[in-house]
Amino acid sequence: MTRDYSVVYQEIEDGWIMATVPELPGAVTQGKTLQEARAMIKEAVELLLESYRDHAVKEVPTNAVWETLRVEIPTP
Repeated sequence: MTRDYSVVYQEIEDGWIMATVPELPGAVTQGKTLQEARAMIKEAVELLLESYRDHAVKEVPTNAVWETLRVEIPTP
């Protein structure tokens, strides 16, 4: 499954680039270059979503029904 996220890059102190994903609180990282910040935010999002999924699986009762919901989200 793929999903698109908006990433905001901004220069911070000492020329570092901070990357955030507004739709995912906690998805924040930085890199010395834009290319490094891109790689770091991709990894941060993957790890954050994996953590959310692992937590959700542990918290759901064994008799619960799982299904996939697909929604279209307009881009700004």
